[in-house]
Amino acid sequence: MTTTRASTLRYDWNSGRRDLLAGLTVAAISLPQGMAYALIAGVDPRFGLYSAIVVTLVASLLGSSSHLVNGPTSAISLVVFSALAFLDPNDTTSLYEAMFLLGVMVGIVQIGIAVFRLGDLTRYISESVIIGFMAGAAVLLAIGQIGNALGVREKGDGHQHVLYRLWLTLFHGDHVNLKALAVSASAIVLALLLRRAVRRYRLPQIDMFVTLLVVSAAAWALGWSERGEGGHTAIAVIGTLRAGLPTPHIPVIRWSWIGQLSSSAVAIAFLGLLEALSIAKSIAHHTHQSLDYNRQCLAEGAANLVGGFFRCLPGSGSLSRSAINFQAGAQTRVSGVVSAVVVALAVLVLAPLTRYIPKPALAGLLLVTALRLIDVERLRYTLRASRYDAGLVVATTAAALLVGVEFSILIGVALSILLFVPRAARLKARELVVTEEGVVRERLPEDPPCSAVALWDFEGEFFFGAAPELDRYLDALEAHTSERGIRYLVLRFKRVRNPDVVCIERLEHFLRDAQRKGLVVLLAGVRPDFQEVCQRLRFTTWYPAERFFPEEDENWSATVRAVRYAYAHLGDRNTCTHCSDRVDAARNSALYYLV
Repeated sequence: MTTTRASTLRYDWNSGRRDLLAGLTVAAISLPQGMAYALIAGVDPRFGLYSAIVVTLVASLLGSSSHLVNGPTSAISLVVFSALAFLDPNDTTSLYEAMFLLGVMVGIVQIGIAVFRLGDLTRYISESVIIGFMAGAAVLLAIGQIGNALGVREKGDGHQHVLYRLWLTLFHGDHVNLKALAVSASAIVLALLLRRAVRRYRLPQIDMFVTLLVVSAAAWALGWSERGEGGHTAIAVIGTLRAGLPTPHIPVIRWSWIGQLSSSAVAIAFLGLLEALSIAKSIAHHTHQSLDYNRQCLAEGAANLVGGFFRCLPGSGSLSRSAINFQAGAQTRVSGVVSAVVVALAVLVLAPLTRYIPKPALAGLLLVTALRLIDVERLRYTLRASRYDAGLVVATTAAALLVGVEFSILIGVALSILLFVPRAARLKARELVVTEEGVVRERLPEDPPCSAVALWDFEGEFFFGAAPELDRYLDALEAHTSERGIRYLVLRFKRVRNPDVVCIERLEHFLRDAQRKGLVVLLAGVRPDFQEVCQRLRFTTWYPAERFFPEEDENWSATVRAVRYAYAHLGDRNTCTHCSDRVDAARNSALYYLV
């Protein structure tokens, strides 16, 4: 692993050797993953391999991250499967053409995001939403492979809910194929054991590829993947792939498809960018590489757009392949190019051998992948953090299972915004007092009331959402000062943020009413953005500038200056028994302190 900025690397033989080894390692895992993820999407496995060639190549050439590897992913494939559910799964021609069109639409949306430089907005999507989405996607991934793992045909159609189709498959479907069950169980056990060995002995992370080879070889040796009488095999196999590279192809465009696919295209576009940028940022945290997020968004969009014209499954940044690429010592984006080239060569040479790959073996690997998609520790940590985070995780997961994986992340984002606005709109106010020792602090119940100067500290967002809270506080202050006959009111705004026209207008009405009633309101700790808004609205044309106390020096509190100003101008008119002695003390510049 390297901690050198990619932009400062001088490409030499050592870098080339590292990229070559990393690319070979990534290609080894891209082969089984490409086929498996295509099965998740419900399409021919070759389209997953095409994605591991074209999408990986284009994104590696154009991207910003030195270690991010693009291509088919489980989450994207799940959404693709759901997006294509409106089509008859037996009409493969329409199914495939709709998928190619979907890839083009996804690419256009992602390029648009890059052109308008909206890539940075993805960081505002709550991490809890992503965790909930991944949990829901993992469950759906596992559910989708149960039929293949048991060696039975799935019942129902894409218009029926996935849980209902699972119930039909398990209780109203074919009998379990024990040979298929043995193959899938063996793949799961071997994959878990090999991953443990890889971590313990720091071996190359080709455990999934080795598992697929071993299980496929065992099934062939037992004769389960060979065609017997009637031309059938004992267990379902992938079938022979066409030995050839992806060729240019213009997708069929049907306007009815565009309407059906548009929402899914937007969901896949944002999900893909979230996946890619999150992975890239995570690795860049270790390498200290400076990332251009909008350039990476452009690369993601271009890869999917080109992929759509080369019969590819839509893709994104792959967590597993990117991690392997980084851990294998990749130095630059050349490793991604190497991976794409190696997969292309493997498709040309090894395509006839895919007829020996059992579907239950891939199903077992995908069940392991589903298990690994759920970060149990992170999930537990998030659920414990707060009700807000726990609610987002549960709601997003439930949306994935009950509504659809393509809508779950959009639902999660919308819910996070709806839940965040009331939290952000909480404007707090507390009363302060000047003690006999000359300390400004929060008022305690035992502190005597003051009829001369009132001090209130405000904290929170000063935007339209907080307007009802602000109205309530200002009405209470008006009644409070009128009841006690208070002449001076200090409002501390040091911790007030993001003022907008709604709250500023409320404050203006309060200040004008106070002026008419003879109440002097001093605005202390005014921040630069607050002061700028007041200047643009020409407050000082009707309100004395000396009543604004900006926070100019941390060692010279604006609140203390406002308090001194109030007591100094009260002078002999201060009849408050609690603080009448402040008149002389106010002249002592070292007297008041703010805590």
